[in-house]
Amino acid sequence: MTDPAQNAELALLLEVAASPKPGNVDRRRDLDDLRFEHFLAGAVGAGQGLELAASGAAVGPAFERAVEGMAAQEGGNTQFGALLLLVPLVRAARDELSQPVVESVLEGTTVADAAAFYRAFEHVDVFVADPPETMAPLDVRRGADAIPALEERGLTLLDVMDRSVPGDDVAREWVTGFDRSFTAAERLAAADGPLLERTAAVFLSLLAERADTLVAKRSGEAVAAEVTERAADLYERDALKADREAVEAFADELVDRGINPGTTADVTAAGLFIALEHETITL
Repeated sequence: MTDPAQNAELALLLEVAASPKPGNVDRRRDLDDLRFEHFLAGAVGAGQGLELAASGAAVGPAFERAVEGMAAQEGGNTQFGALLLLVPLVRAARDELSQPVVESVLEGTTVADAAAFYRAFEHVDVFVADPPETMAPLDVRRGADAIPALEERGLTLLDVMDRSVPGDDVAREWVTGFDRSFTAAERLAAADGPLLERTAAVFLSLLAERADTLVAKRSGEAVAAEVTERAADLYERDALKADREAVEAFADELVDRGINPGTTADVTAAGLFIALEHETITL
């Protein structure tokens, strides 16, 4: 595909179809209240917002529209974080999908983009940690009610992301030029085998390197560190090829424990999009 919006939608579909991705919904695993088909519907629903980004619309409104469409399915939040990465990437792909161009897109965001980001939280429930006391007026859970404080402080969407680091690795991508996303794309291109297997392997490699911030928020930093340590052990032993059963068992265990490394999945989706746009992977 050559259309950025279609490639972004395909990236969302490939990410959720890849298996095993420990703790995440995939084509073999559902969670109690979130199923594989919810992710498929969410990816399709996000299409209009992704098309807005591809047409040159501002990042904030395109993201809000993508989230609104995603939330139309009954499963709730399926790809909020992934869309927060994909929308600026799609916008950048109108010119050249490189880190300098992506950074230029991010630096060009406005207070209005930040306001649209806050409104997106009114379309779907997103798990977030309590903000620092000084940021309480800007708690994203307030949705549109926080916009006056946002405007008073003159914060752009990039400013909001900057204030969310550390603690949120989707926001961290915004302030590091999408370093991990571009790394994921390089690994996808270098890996062997069917694309869905490569995607699962890259997910595991990312999880092995850095504790997932969604796990840290929900289950605590000790659990997040444990998950990363175990992923590193499996990845170092190349378990996806030599001992796939061990990775499958780890995936089932995390689902049973309610541990969901969703931020790692978001970065994996962004990496898929970059690789698709660069045509370094094919189906």
